[in-house]
Amino acid sequence: MSIAHDTPVTINTKHPGGNATGIAFGELPAVKPEVLYEVTAQRGDTLRCKGWKQETILRMLENNMEVAEHAENLVIYGGIGKAARNWESYYAIIESLKNLEDDETLVVQSGMPVAVFETHELAPRVVMATTNFVRPTWKTFYELQDKNLTIFAQYTASPWEYIGTQGVIQGTFETLRSVANIHLNGSWVGKILVCAGMGGMGGNQPRAMTMLGGVAICADVDERIIRNRIKVGYADVLADSIPHAIELAKEAAAAKKPLGIAVVANATELFEYCLENDFRPDVVTEMTPAHDPLAYVPIGYTVLEAEDFRKKDRDAYFEISRTAMVRQLKAMNQFFDNGVPTFEYGNQIRRECQVHGFEDAMKIPGFVSAYLRPLFLEGRGPFRWTCTSGDPADLARLDDLVLELFPDDDIATRWITLARQHVPIEGLPARVCYLGFGERKKFGLAVNELIKNGEVKGPVAFSRDNLDSGSIINPTFESEAMPDGSDLISDWPYLNGLLNASGMCDLIAIQANYAMGDSVHTGVTMIADGTDVAAFRLKAALTVDSGIGVVRHAQSGYARAKEVANTVGPGEGLSVPLWWTPTATFGPDDA
Repeated sequence: MSIAHDTPVTINTKHPGGNATGIAFGELPAVKPEVLYEVTAQRGDTLRCKGWKQETILRMLENNMEVAEHAENLVIYGGIGKAARNWESYYAIIESLKNLEDDETLVVQSGMPVAVFETHELAPRVVMATTNFVRPTWKTFYELQDKNLTIFAQYTASPWEYIGTQGVIQGTFETLRSVANIHLNGSWVGKILVCAGMGGMGGNQPRAMTMLGGVAICADVDERIIRNRIKVGYADVLADSIPHAIELAKEAAAAKKPLGIAVVANATELFEYCLENDFRPDVVTEMTPAHDPLAYVPIGYTVLEAEDFRKKDRDAYFEISRTAMVRQLKAMNQFFDNGVPTFEYGNQIRRECQVHGFEDAMKIPGFVSAYLRPLFLEGRGPFRWTCTSGDPADLARLDDLVLELFPDDDIATRWITLARQHVPIEGLPARVCYLGFGERKKFGLAVNELIKNGEVKGPVAFSRDNLDSGSIINPTFESEAMPDGSDLISDWPYLNGLLNASGMCDLIAIQANYAMGDSVHTGVTMIADGTDVAAFRLKAALTVDSGIGVVRHAQSGYARAKEVANTVGPGEGLSVPLWWTPTATFGPDDA
């Protein structure tokens, strides 16, 4: 029976994070909700919701919080990326999911549950839109956030799909592998990467480097973050100083031993020291939170000083922050001019410096257009799965399944073999793997069968980073330097979202503004629970989600993507009515 939205239903269920809510459905709590500093996602076969799809989505939300950078502020990663607008919204989302019927859809607007509609059993259980507003600027965003009207989505924070630092590690691995093939004769052994940023995304850099046999020096201003990355297993050692880090790196490189070195320092401080002391690394990049000037820590400030400065004068902080970014980018440009392969790794520092008036902001390339895009042409990208049973044996069985299904896919088999040895589990057992168009559907359906026959406890939630083949537009990041000049065209992520909803995904999110005003992207979750209905939904959703990425790149002029569309497409139910050309007949004058 569906819950009448105008009839309060009190649910006295103990939340795994430790809060007995007792909140009437659809009402604000009479007292301030408890702020949680730690949340543990539910494991096992306990069903708290009215169906396993709702339960799986709830566990994904809890897992977001389990691996969050600052759970008490609902911040998952990236400085300000949040899972819910406020704690009232967080608990209301939990109660909504617990009460949600199999023919209802929860509507979430920028982290706040605003409605539940009766839809049908094949509709998404959750739809959401986050950080979407017109005339976007950082000033406007923070004003709207101060009014409790929006939150910052990041990529996988607000749609509850974040799986910890490992979510982007294969992207780093494949990018650096491409860098080696282009610049280093195919090998990182004995080579040194200088980089920075060890937050929820950047913290993967040292481990990705050592998985390739190389050495990394990675700086971060926050020693707490560094020590956590070392504890989890994403870096090996904390150097005493920049000179000590360089000494350790030289020794390891000379011995051809992989080593992930962290050092407490500002990125600019590290880069300028290397330049001034004639230390020439083999490659330079970084993943500081430059996408948000308020999260970036300018050189000369400690973490605590920066936090105090932000609170006292936000506008002044923006100015100081962007000025500091220009200084950092100038150092990176100098490496580039000196012949050191140097690139922006998706944090928008070039765009922020461009906005600040720096004329040489776009000198170094972005990593997608320079190194990673060939994978997108095949519908590949950071596809991932989360084993919501919490049992590592489920993850191990799915690793085996990849190797069984795709023995000739070098990208997938190489990664799975390495990842199961080197990538630590954070929160619920999960894996990222760059499976391509057609492979994702084949894998998803096989997983559903394993759950059906009891080999995997299940359910398993499939998602992907929004940095995927067909799910995002950002002209200085994912869609930079498209051959047809369509860098700015934002139709494609909306088409992705519409197709995923049509394909009966379980959660769909449309988001904007990774760099304020420059990006639109979608998040999606698809669930295998061992049922025939799940197989029906997965067959469609896992096809269209990556398939539109192949089409997007094929229509922009990439021959490899067109080849995939023409050869793989027909077997996956894809056909193309018309291929784009730079000229066409618009009217009588063109006849």
